[in-house]
Amino acid sequence: MAKRQFTIDTGKEQIPVEGQVHRNVAIKYLMKRRRSLLMTKNSEKVEKLWEDLPKNIRIIGKQVTRQYSVKWERLGSEEFEGSRFAFMLEDLDEQSTNNDSFSVEL
Repeated sequence: MAKRQFTIDTGKEQIPVEGQVHRNVAIKYLMKRRRSLLMTKNSEKVEKLWEDLPKNIRIIGKQVTRQYSVKWERLGSEEFEGSRFAFMLEDLDEQSTNNDSFSVEL
């Protein structure tokens, strides 16, 4: 399958990306956000990044927009605080962004 153009809308920013399927684009973006938490050593910065994680995300394609609810869960809280951050992705709905409406007059 060829890569297509998508826009990730987090509510705070819109990011143009390439991908194949809406869900895979969302997962790839969220994994990058998760990795930034994992690689950060400063606990204050980890807390700020944790608060800024998106709770809802929209993946906008040319014809279809998919909206996902993201539930983040913090599993590790001891010595390696950033070692375990999990998320669940729930598909909220599918909306058509095709604005080509037409009418027929008889």
